[in-house]
Amino acid sequence: MKVGVVGAGMVGSSAAFAMVLQGACSEVVLVDQNEKLAEAQAQDILHATPFAHSVRVHHGNYKGLTGAGVVILAAGVSQRPGETRLELLGRNAAVFKQIIPRILEVAPDTILLIATNPVDIMTHVATQISGLPPERVIGSGTILDTARFRALLGEQLGISSRSIHAYVLGEHGDSEVLAWSGAAAGSIPVEAFGRQVGRPIDAGVKSRIDEAVRRAAYRIIDGKGATYYGIGGGLSRIVSAIAGDEDAILTVAVRMAEVEGVKDITLSLPRIVGAKGAVGTFWPDLSADEHAALKRSAEVLKKAAEGLEV
Repeated sequence: MKVGVVGAGMVGSSAAFAMVLQGACSEVVLVDQNEKLAEAQAQDILHATPFAHSVRVHHGNYKGLTGAGVVILAAGVSQRPGETRLELLGRNAAVFKQIIPRILEVAPDTILLIATNPVDIMTHVATQISGLPPERVIGSGTILDTARFRALLGEQLGISSRSIHAYVLGEHGDSEVLAWSGAAAGSIPVEAFGRQVGRPIDAGVKSRIDEAVRRAAYRIIDGKGATYYGIGGGLSRIVSAIAGDEDAILTVAVRMAEVEGVKDITLSLPRIVGAKGAVGTFWPDLSADEHAALKRSAEVLKKAAEGLEV
């Protein structure tokens, strides 16, 4: 499958590099208003293919996106130190108004995969601008937050994070919800597993992990200016699920009619992701507190999107 990446900065190039390392697709084309940057990134990534997978990597203009099964939107302005994702909204919505029609002109059947922050609202905006069915406009959402949650639980329990089943729901940002009530190691609730292996998960551990997941981006941005490797890997994982028609369960953002009583909202829940996009949603069992937190997260996003003219 051919994949386009619009925006050849650190997020877009990291996604392209991850797709080459993982063999997530057969061709990658990078598009950027700075053509010299797109060409340099494509050449650098191409030179890694002998060590990874035989993926065709090149740069181009929007016509180069013709036939792409997925187009990753990583274009926009970068998040500043101390700036919340929601504060990026006004500076990035205008960018999408310019680029989405140009993408769909040459690739009308593509799936749009949104990485630009604030990703939930930008996915909402992209769905509205594109006119595509919601299942074909997917935000990376909390796929990275979920990975961070699983990684930290794996460290706490002394097992591979790949054996952890746990989700982060809602906004990709400050109001996100770590769904502790359904978190499991294998088929065993994490609290019970922790007791068995002598690594208890008590209130203090939960608070530490919650803070580490919720504030991870701020710490990384403070240290090196931006986050890109983790989300690059997450975007590649989504592309793999689409290209392989996996029907994989991933926490991604899709526009929905209603969540916890909040109407017309885009946020992350576990979705079934395959060749047709995010074709199904399931609701994990949540505690009353988690339901309330998810509603608050939806309300935060709804308020941020109110009055937005697209």
